[in-house]
Amino acid sequence: MLVKSKFFGDVDIEDDKVITLVNGLLGFEDYTKFVILYDSDKSGGDTISWLQSTEEQTLALPVVNPLFIKEGYNPVINDELLEPLGEVGEDGYFVLVTMRIPHDPKDVSCNLKAPIIINPATLLGSQIVAENEDYDVRYNIYESVQALKEKAGDL
Repeated sequence: MLVKSKFFGDVDIEDDKVITLVNGLLGFEDYTKFVILYDSDKSGGDTISWLQSTEEQTLALPVVNPLFIKEGYNPVINDELLEPLGEVGEDGYFVLVTMRIPHDPKDVSCNLKAPIIINPATLLGSQIVAENEDYDVRYNIYESVQALKEKAGDL
């Protein structure tokens, strides 16, 4: 399938890589088909990726694995909300959070409150509001990344 992407131009994606978000994204409920794109030359898929709609070229959101941002991230999700994603395999769920990237890098944030939960066995996903009261919609990433780098000895 040829996907017209916002940042990468036309990208040829195998049909079995398309993720269906059963309820769309919060604020974008009409769009349910997405792929995950990343700049392989720079990130190798282990940092910021893009959740690109296959239905709307201009709908692409930066996403990241929340464990790269917040150690021990564990959203509390009602099991009933996960049922539409199908039987979970031994790999469990794949979790992403959306990012907000303003001009000032010190203001970059991610939405820990509403993670995107994907079942890799079925490629069905959903953005679900976590019950954790301490997870913010705009969790500052800059400070977290600096602390993780310092802990790893990269600063």
